[in-house]
Amino acid sequence: MDIYLPIAEMSVNVFLLLGLGAFFGFLSGVFGVGGGFLMTPLLIFIGIPPAVAVGSAAAQLLASATSGAIAHTRKRRVDFRMGGVLVAGGAVGSVVGVAVFAWLRSMGQVELVIALCYVLLLGSVGGLMLVESLRALIRANKPGPHRRRLHKHLWLHGLPFKLRFHQSRLYISVLMPLAVGAAIGMLAAIMGVGGGFIMVPAMIYLIGMPTSIVIGTSLFQIAFVTAVTTFLQAYANQTVDIVLALLLTIGGVIGAQFGTKAATYLRAEQLRILLALLVLAVCGKMALDLVIPPADLYSIAR
Repeated sequence: MDIYLPIAEMSVNVFLLLGLGAFFGFLSGVFGVGGGFLMTPLLIFIGIPPAVAVGSAAAQLLASATSGAIAHTRKRRVDFRMGGVLVAGGAVGSVVGVAVFAWLRSMGQVELVIALCYVLLLGSVGGLMLVESLRALIRANKPGPHRRRLHKHLWLHGLPFKLRFHQSRLYISVLMPLAVGAAIGMLAAIMGVGGGFIMVPAMIYLIGMPTSIVIGTSLFQIAFVTAVTTFLQAYANQTVDIVLALLLTIGGVIGAQFGTKAATYLRAEQLRILLALLVLAVCGKMALDLVIPPADLYSIAR
């Protein structure tokens, strides 16, 4: 059964969109990511215009991240103080990102920039996550006692304006999570992603948060940042297709609940390895699309 999408100006199968939404919601609950790193490319693959895919993906991420954050809050896996700092930085980044998105769209370069950003970010982040996760898994399986440090003490932790985060057992400069939040906010606006595929490793390896707290806190931040991004995209760029976002949201809210339950059965190292493989798979697909010549060299894409 097909349904017409007014902003995208095309018809798409309802059950396909519901299934995609459920899949992304499941990823949100399992990995603490919004799923936008997969959603936006897949929406483009099925024919949704890139600008509309970015704006509508942000709207769906808002619902699935909120659903996942609520589920993790019930299990006391959210550091609200850290989340608040990340949200503050993310709000600023979203405003800047929407302005950059509008400028790129006026120049006619938004599709190329989106694709290049995905290839560069997914390739680098996915590779680093896979290597580090495999090392952690090997260390965990070695016989004998071994102690694991939560994180390395970087010079970034010695910056001024320190704040104590009791839930994460940290006492670090507030400038670092502010900068991370701002970067994620820009990604949400330009690429239509919640930024969890960068947020999660940044919170673990840079900020030094425990993995058990990271997923819920990441979803908390994603929910607020995508709310700001969705409003700005709808108001400034008119790229949010309500019908498309609603169908993805219905599936996403349901999928997030199942994903949250599934996350409790996997070890932290296993979660990070699976996430890294997903990131690298999408990176490979986007890279191939950039280098493989199209079947019709003279076709015009909206």
